[in-house]
Amino acid sequence: MEQRYEFYIRATPDQLWEAIVDPDVRARYQFGARTTSTWTPGAPIEQRTPDGAALLGTGRVVEADPPHRLVHTMVALWNDDVAAEGSSRVTWTIEPVGDSCRLDLVHDELRDGANEQLYGGWPMILSGLKTWLETGTVLTTPGSLMYS
Repeated sequence: MEQRYEFYIRATPDQLWEAIVDPDVRARYQFGARTTSTWTPGAPIEQRTPDGAALLGTGRVVEADPPHRLVHTMVALWNDDVAAEGSSRVTWTIEPVGDSCRLDLVHDELRDGANEQLYGGWPMILSGLKTWLETGTVLTTPGSLMYS
């Protein structure tokens, strides 16, 4: 199964890339969770609660071509149901369009009927990313603030 999301964001490719890979910035739009990696092929990825106490997910960088494309695996660990789903893949593609960028996010290698928690948060996450880059403010939906 594949889920695809397309957003247009008023930012440069470099600004968008940095917002995806910087753990402090990413925490502002991804439920408050900190995602860390060196973002080089083969590097591990960890997603933790802001205090670092709970591991929410892991993965591995498959491909990194800054500021154009990032591919990584994802294993969600925030509850037993999503952990049972195993590994999936997330591909971020950044394409400049005038003074903005098109961000295409594909979450695939999901089993048919996969738990919606694996992919259902992407519209809120990507809306938070867009809000952060365009206004410098945090989207304050309840899900956006889950781990803050």
